Amino acid sequence: MDRLANTVRPYAWGSTTAIPELLGVAPTGEPQAEMWMGAHPGAPSHVSRGGEKARPLSEVIAEEPERELGAAAVAKFGPRLPFLLKLLAAGAPLSLQVHPDLAQAKAGYTAEEEAGVPLDAPHRNYKDANHKPELICALTLFDGLCGFREPIEAADLLAGLDVDSLKPYVDLLHAHPEEAALREVLTAVLTADREEMAATVHEAATAADRLGGPYAPYASLARHYPGDPGVIAAMLLNHVRLQPGEALFLGAGVPHAYLTGLGVEIMANSDNVLRCGLTPKHVDVPELLRIVRFEATDPGVLRPEPSPTGEEVYDTPIDEFRLSRFVLAADSAPCDLTAPTPQILLCTAGGVTVGELALGPGESAFVPAGETVRITGTDGGPGTLFRATVVA
Repeated sequence: MDRLANTVRPYAWGSTTAIPELLGVAPTGEPQAEMWMGAHPGAPSHVSRGGEKARPLSEVIAEEPERELGAAAVAKFGPRLPFLLKLLAAGAPLSLQVHPDLAQAKAGYTAEEEAGVPLDAPHRNYKDANHKPELICALTLFDGLCGFREPIEAADLLAGLDVDSLKPYVDLLHAHPEEAALREVLTAVLTADREEMAATVHEAATAADRLGGPYAPYASLARHYPGDPGVIAAMLLNHVRLQPGEALFLGAGVPHAYLTGLGVEIMANSDNVLRCGLTPKHVDVPELLRIVRFEATDPGVLRPEPSPTGEEVYDTPIDEFRLSRFVLAADSAPCDLTAPTPQILLCTAGGVTVGELALGPGESAFVPAGETVRITGTDGGPGTLFRATVVA
């Protein structure tokens, strides 16, 4: 077992206070958006073993993948940690985006490789051949957008703004079958003349600011992304507010965006993102329209399922990761954790003891496959421990 030293990513949308407050350190004044835990090449965690100099976890795994990950995980996912765990702190909205499924990712990556598109090209869509299902679990109130509303609900929301240039979209949402309606409106919004759409967004944002209530999130989006067509696209989606402990699973083809709040995020180890708006980055509309699932969906808020051991599991339909949590009081019975696959354990509140390590909020540990660790609470109050592992 290894204590992890992790990197905080300073993306512009990050909160300046949420992660420092969790860690118990002074804010720097700069945004601190994500703390990464895992072996992603962009910012791998570091470990120290036997007094050695700290080394990237990715390097440690590459030397003995079956020892670190277990034979079953290597056979199923290859010699790499198949998930990335994060603390995510949104102080401003993230881009509106969607992820491909595995077949789409493989095909898209192969096509761009054969076309000679550089991996770092700003118009490159597929950085790898993997899909990117993800789950976000709220640690505070957490606002997001997830999946399409029923077309009639989206029509009513747009109509309530009383903006003349939105009325054709309202008519489309009333007049067509669900899939056609959503596809036509999103296509029209993203391909409209940019100057005309900027004027529409400004008028819609002014109305949303005046109306407040259910329109308040979209007025906020327009303040962060003035004139961006993603502001109108966002009105087609479900607005979701998670309570602490609740989660969302985001599968392939589901448009989504995180708006504000602190959470634990886990995802398959991929960088494949198709953007729909709320960003200055490249938006490939034809490829996006090929990937998006045009169907109204219930966001499907997840609440953890308890077990006799005290482990509360967030049930998802994929194998690259499994997320669960323990809430441990000082007098809680010790629990032994073992798995034939790797584990990352993250404390988010209070204090916990993991084997010989004491973990406080924001501290984490890597447990190689097959190793057993005992977790207990401490006298500092109930401790919350998240457990990330693999299904193999």
